[in-house]
Amino acid sequence: MAVKNTTQKTLADASVNLGGRKFGLDRINEMVDWNRIDAYFTDYYKSNRGQQAYAPLMKFKILLVQSMHNLSDPAMEEMLLRDLVFRRFVGLGISDEVPDHSTIWRFREQLEENQLFETLFQEVNNQLEEQGLIIKVGQASIIDATVIEAQRSRPKKNEKGESTQDPEAEYFTKRNAKGKRETTYGYKAHVNCDEDGFIMKATFTPANVHDSKELIHLLTGNDAAVYADKAYTSKAHDELLEKLGVKNRILKKAYRNRPLTKEEKETNRVHSDTRSIIERVFGTLKLHYGIAKSRYLGRVRNHVRFIMCAMGYNLKRAITIQKNCLTRG
Repeated sequence: MAVKNTTQKTLADASVNLGGRKFGLDRINEMVDWNRIDAYFTDYYKSNRGQQAYAPLMKFKILLVQSMHNLSDPAMEEMLLRDLVFRRFVGLGISDEVPDHSTIWRFREQLEENQLFETLFQEVNNQLEEQGLIIKVGQASIIDATVIEAQRSRPKKNEKGESTQDPEAEYFTKRNAKGKRETTYGYKAHVNCDEDGFIMKATFTPANVHDSKELIHLLTGNDAAVYADKAYTSKAHDELLEKLGVKNRILKKAYRNRPLTKEEKETNRVHSDTRSIIERVFGTLKLHYGIAKSRYLGRVRNHVRFIMCAMGYNLKRAITIQKNCLTRG
């Protein structure tokens, strides 16, 4: 299938410079080597036969900006129709046709089927490391999980008497600060972030999977120390981290007839300061990226969405750090 040519700029495109201003998306465009991203799509559209299609890189950039602004597929199509900054970021000229919402959906499905989303996430992180924005050497890995409500979480039935709940989600129950039990039907995003708040790795499971079971899958191989809350405390994790030569900063847990010592309480307090970084990451993702609730049915589709959000979050975080460094310099 041939790829549409959207690189030819018209006189109308040249006349629109938005006052010479640069926006966050423009800075991200300059930061990323898109040729390296595009190289992962070389197996797409090998044939020159058939109807012309939008370039895979363009569709990937559409998914990326969509995740940054918490937009549905129809809402993303609408924004591309009317927002010049969005069009400039993805490579659409003023006179170019906009991919419709079904095109956006199908490309997300392709990323899922080809399992490319994790590879692309690591490629973006590698580029940020090469620019000195992510520091992997001596990395402090801060690990935690957050619950995400399913898109269809209530136990309703359709006209055939079948449950409309997301079949791949599960229930999760915890006690809140007031001691009241709270139950959520959905998923868990398990995340490893560093001290600068960059997301290094993430897994996605049904909500009933215990946090501690994902720790081994969240280690990156560059971990110098692991920070986590008391849910991750176990003899098996102590032995694993010791074997790997990783400093154990998991919070100590008190047991019946074995309260924490004064030294352990102080150690927990110190380590909690670092561990709290991941709470801010989750807060940002839920407030600005809409991950408090799943957008789709099924674990893998929501995993793809979360990784795209993590990618967008890391790029915006990199812009902030880069700007701070230039200001201090």
